[in-house]
Amino acid sequence: MLAMLGVAGCHHAEVHHDEVVRVPVTTPLRRTVELTSEYVAQLRAIQHIEVRALERGYLQGVYVDEGQRLEKGQKMFQLMPMLAQAEVQKAAAEAERSQIELGNTRLLADKNVVSPNELALAKANLARAQAQLSLATAHRGLTELRAPFTGIMGRFQARLGSLIDEGDLLTTLSDNSTMWAYFNVAEAQYLDLVRAPDGARGRPVKLVMANGEAYDQPGTVQTIEADFDNETGTIAFRAAFPNPGGLLRHGETGKVLLSRRVDDALVIAQQSTFDVLDKKFVYVVDAQNVVHARPITVRAELPQLYVVASGLDGSERLLLDGLKKVHEGSVVEPKLEPPGEALSHLEVPAE
Repeated sequence: MLAMLGVAGCHHAEVHHDEVVRVPVTTPLRRTVELTSEYVAQLRAIQHIEVRALERGYLQGVYVDEGQRLEKGQKMFQLMPMLAQAEVQKAAAEAERSQIELGNTRLLADKNVVSPNELALAKANLARAQAQLSLATAHRGLTELRAPFTGIMGRFQARLGSLIDEGDLLTTLSDNSTMWAYFNVAEAQYLDLVRAPDGARGRPVKLVMANGEAYDQPGTVQTIEADFDNETGTIAFRAAFPNPGGLLRHGETGKVLLSRRVDDALVIAQQSTFDVLDKKFVYVVDAQNVVHARPITVRAELPQLYVVASGLDGSERLLLDGLKKVHEGSVVEPKLEPPGEALSHLEVPAE
């Protein structure tokens, strides 16, 4: 008798658990959506160079300061030019001597006192002396360093009076009038972008700075690298942002926001889903009003919405609310709501 009561009690509990529940259902909505992806970006100046000494000598003059904006051709550093100046004077004297020697040889050649070969040799000596003068003048010019382009001076790596060897790093110079943002795109997203009607190059992008504020200048995707990184499965994109105010600097970080249009996307409400471990599910109500859990793959997330990549074809009736009231195999009384009306309750546009 106790066993029979136990069985009856269990049966009564099951009947109570499986009683018909009235729940709202809807169907997925197909619409055009704008998907925005966020990528961590490294910012680089359009020109960023190391300024190195071209001659050996003492650093005699520093005419700029760290962080200063320079104009093209502005003098930055001066190495002690004493030896270079002496070489110039020596070469100039040798060129003058060769010029006099050529004049004397030409007079003698006119009187047939010397042969034409001696005249040619005197001309060659003068040409060599003039070349030596040009070389010495060039070396003297290398002791003076001027900005090759308009930009911002970096940190000094040498101080006034330091002995500088040829090739030593003095500072850096950055032209940040335009900034390049490098970011990595996953292979699947890369394929979506390059196969889109408007392509990837020239696509407008936005920049969010490290403090979370949006940068006020729009950018564009300029180029895509040739190869994928096999370790990360990504490929690098480069976007360019104008920097008229000089706010952005070389080495900064930020986030690039890249939007793409997806036509005929399958959209459902986020509240229609539930998670089991690392997978996402929805409850589908079949023709007999029986509930079945179905796994789905989410392509993108929008405010209160998911764009579905796989798992649904758009004809299913989905449980919109009351997910905790049912389970696999429950029989429900569905109340169908048009998808546009259902999404409007979420305060999102249905079209």
